[in-house]
Amino acid sequence: MLDYAALAALAAVIREGSFERAARALHVTPSAISQRIRLLEERVGCALVIRDQPCRATETGRRLCQHVDQVQLLEQDLQGTLPALAAQGPSRASVPIAVNADSLATWLAPAIAAFAAAHPVLLQVAVDDQDHTAEWLRSGAVLAAVSATARPASGCNSRPLGAMRYLAAASPAFMQRHFAHGVGAASLALAPSLVFNAKDELQSRWVRRLCHRHVELPRHTLPSSHAFVTAGLAGMGWGLHPQALIQPHLDNGSLVELLPDSPLDVPLHWHTARAASNLLDGLSGAILSASRTSLLPP
Repeated sequence: MLDYAALAALAAVIREGSFERAARALHVTPSAISQRIRLLEERVGCALVIRDQPCRATETGRRLCQHVDQVQLLEQDLQGTLPALAAQGPSRASVPIAVNADSLATWLAPAIAAFAAAHPVLLQVAVDDQDHTAEWLRSGAVLAAVSATARPASGCNSRPLGAMRYLAAASPAFMQRHFAHGVGAASLALAPSLVFNAKDELQSRWVRRLCHRHVELPRHTLPSSHAFVTAGLAGMGWGLHPQALIQPHLDNGSLVELLPDSPLDVPLHWHTARAASNLLDGLSGAILSASRTSLLPP
C-alpha cells in the first residue's frame, strides 16, 4: 500500500517548487518532507523529484502526483455525500489542467472562473501550445487539457469542443510598409511575424497553405495573447490572432487582414483522465457549455 502522507508531501513539493514551501503548506518541517520523500523513493525504487530550482517531478513522480490528484477528487465526492468525513471542515481539491493561451485569453477563463467560484476546487492552470497540451496529460502532470489533438492518450477521454478561428492581421501602416505590392512568399520572407513561442506553428501553417511551400519567416517571440494584439497594433509584426480577440480592432480599422476571407480554423478537444469524479465531470460540463457558445461548431 502507498503511504498517502508521503504522496501528499511529493505533490506539495512539485506544486510549491521547493521542500521549504511544501513544508509550510503542510504545516510540517522541511526535514519531515525530506524523510517522507526519501521513504517513498525507497518504496518505489526510483527517484521521484528532480531537486532543482524549482523542484520538478520525474516521470514516475508525475504519475504519482496524478494519482494523488485523482484520490483528492474522489475524497471530495465522498465529503459531499458524507459530511462527517470532513472532520477539519470543508477542503478544496486540486485540479491541474493544461490549456492553450488563446483559449484562456478568450472563452475559457470566464468558464473556469465561474466553476471555481462555485465549487470546492483549486485550479492549477498550465499554459502551452494547443499542439502540446495533451502531452501534459499523457505525462501525468495534469488531469485534463484543451488540445488540438483529437486522439486521446491511453486512459483518457476526448470530446470535441469546436474550432477557434484565427485571422492573419497587422496594422495598416505595417501593411503599407511590407505588403504594398501584395502578400506572397517573397514579402512574407521579409516581413517580421509574431509567434507565441518556439512551438507555435500557426503562422507557418497559414503561410504554407497560402504559398504551397515552406517559407522561413522572420519572427518576434511574444508569449502572451494580449501582447500579440498590442504588438500588432503598434506595427511590430503580423500574426494569427483569435478573431474573438481582435474583432473590435478589425471593426475600427486599427488592424486589417493580410488577405480577406483566409481564416485558419483550429479544432480543439477536451481531454480528461478517466477518473470517476463529480468535480471533474462538472468542470467538463462547464467547459463544453462555454465552447458551444464561443467556438465554431465541431
